[in-house]
Amino acid sequence: MPGHISDNAMKVLARLREAGYAGYLVGGCVRDLMLGREPKDFDVVTNAHPEEIKTVFRSARLIGRRFRLAHVRFGREIIEVATFRASPDIPAEGIEEDKRALGENVFGTQEEDARRRDFTINALYYDPHDSAVMDYVGGAADLKHGIVRMIGDPETRFREDPVRMLRAVRFAAKLGFRIDQHTAAPLPALAPLLRNVSSARLFEEALKLFHGGYALETFELLRRYGLFQFLFPLTEKSLEKELQGFPLMLLPRALANTDKRVNEDKPVTPAFLFAALLWEPVRLEAEARAARGASPQEALQAAAEQVLREQLHSVALPKRFSFPMREIWAMQAKFNRRSGKQALRLLEHKRFRAAYDFLLLRAETSEESPELADWWTRFQAVDAAGRAEMMQSVPPATDPKRKRARRRNRSRNRAR
Repeated sequence: MPGHISDNAMKVLARLREAGYAGYLVGGCVRDLMLGREPKDFDVVTNAHPEEIKTVFRSARLIGRRFRLAHVRFGREIIEVATFRASPDIPAEGIEEDKRALGENVFGTQEEDARRRDFTINALYYDPHDSAVMDYVGGAADLKHGIVRMIGDPETRFREDPVRMLRAVRFAAKLGFRIDQHTAAPLPALAPLLRNVSSARLFEEALKLFHGGYALETFELLRRYGLFQFLFPLTEKSLEKELQGFPLMLLPRALANTDKRVNEDKPVTPAFLFAALLWEPVRLEAEARAARGASPQEALQAAAEQVLREQLHSVALPKRFSFPMREIWAMQAKFNRRSGKQALRLLEHKRFRAAYDFLLLRAETSEESPELADWWTRFQAVDAAGRAEMMQSVPPATDPKRKRARRRNRSRNRAR
């Protein structure tokens, strides 16, 4: 196990020991090491207070209001160093965030620190100096049996911080574990507490839920326990419907594709994933607006505006992601514009690749014509002469813009 530990984490532990303090690896890194996985980061816990940590590591940066801790930087790697903490003597239910922040800056012993953590598998301590694992809450046994179990009374702990419900699901999906029966029991009833969590914080949690390489399993667990509807309420409502008698499959397919890219170390963009998460409500609203006479492009733009505005009440979406999402959606209607030079202009759009991948998803799930997706696939592969020939061969009737122009001309002729 020591061979998998960051050299910089070992340096932090050694310097704490030299300064007369205790120091241990804790949390997810210990859990992953015991499972034979490669930890992404390393957290250290100590009996030194934040100001004392700063004295040992002069370049350390003290951060946090809810709980003060130190970041010790080694180039690009950051080792987080926290002080043992104890449970605050503040009632959980109805607690205000400011009071919670003050209450959680209560330092304690190592055992108190363990019992204050959320899940047993995240409350394991490891001392590389003597290769000892310390377990105060039965985390090693739960790790062996593949169980996510809350420390203490689950309902009380979920009320303290409703985001723990999302963390329970995330760890179960990530590790392939099952959630302990007593931990899972209150989830459906307490799910509405997520409404009390800031939309900005839920956005950060959503990134962790869906960008870790296990998005599809996470999605299924969130729906099973009634949590998904409080993150993406419009999507949950739209998923209750079916497309031509078949379950809607675009979102599960998009999540599976995202997992594949993450696991192959390929880049993924939150804009594409969130575009898929919200596509069904956008599509349904656009269809309703088109039925009332709006053009496909106008209907999509208005639907996107409405859905994004309503979504902000649950999970906030920064503009750096919502703008690309709008473009991905808007280009779905433009893919039918293939005559003249419209196809070339679309091909040069900075968001073309993401929008094209989205079109492929829609074609794979029978929402869009496979012929249309195939046309755009071939259009990218041929040379300039081939593209010119393909654009000229597109029947004008398939171009919505020309259709509307012809309808207007016929109406004018009849009026004369």
